[in-house]
Amino acid sequence: MGSMSTVQSVERAFAVLRALTTGPAGVSDVAERTDLPKSTVARLLATLVEVGAVAQSDATGRYSLGEALLELSAAASPGRNLVAVARPHLAELMEEIGEATGLGVLDGLEVYYLDQVDSDHEVQVRDWTGESVDAHVVSSGLVLMAMASEEIRAEFLAVDHVRWTDHSVVDRPSIARRLDEVRRAGFAWVYEEMSEGLNSVAAPVVNPAGRVIAAVHAHGPSYRFPAAGDAAATAAAVVATARRISDRLADRHPVAGAGEVAAGDATAGSAPSQTRE
Repeated sequence: MGSMSTVQSVERAFAVLRALTTGPAGVSDVAERTDLPKSTVARLLATLVEVGAVAQSDATGRYSLGEALLELSAAASPGRNLVAVARPHLAELMEEIGEATGLGVLDGLEVYYLDQVDSDHEVQVRDWTGESVDAHVVSSGLVLMAMASEEIRAEFLAVDHVRWTDHSVVDRPSIARRLDEVRRAGFAWVYEEMSEGLNSVAAPVVNPAGRVIAAVHAHGPSYRFPAAGDAAATAAAVVATARRISDRLADRHPVAGAGEVAAGDATAGSAPSQTRE
């Protein structure tokens, strides 16, 4: 009888964990997703929090997959290490700003989106996970190009860029100035340059050797994102999230003195302008 009870508890715990793979949730949400009693879900979540498999947000009380579980996943699949480290921080950022968040890396002259955590808004943005976009029309692309080597930057500035919308900045002198500004500020805003009605902001993730390897971004419909007067605070939240991911990577792979120069580049500067170039 005891053995059967133990097996059932393990099965239920896995059901709870699977329910959280779709994003942060409260006890009622998890109970609905798993078809388990709320009391059972609450007890399981409390235990999973204790062992680090689940984390609870101090701000919202909602639950998400914890770093201990993600570390096991990363160990089993080393190529997914960055996503595993970043996802709980992306979920926290989504909770903080209320918009979709994601992670992208440079792929030639494009940005490849590794992951996205969606918000609970009825009107949501498209999930770009697994897709690539021209770097010059997205905030992640501007951040990654601004922090890239001189060789990559020169190649980026030498090509003719496609205008995705009427707001896309495509002339080379303007793009070069933008990259300089992004490098100084440590983040980038883009307003409706990839798609009409979509704005985004991004900041760099630094590896233990001090090299920018990815960008954290947040994006949402232009009519609500950013809210009036919130651009600077939102950018600061994205920068802080990128730094936490960078710090977590450094803890995982410590290198003495690493990251100081690149981390300095990621310091949020003055509030970004709401005007389009």
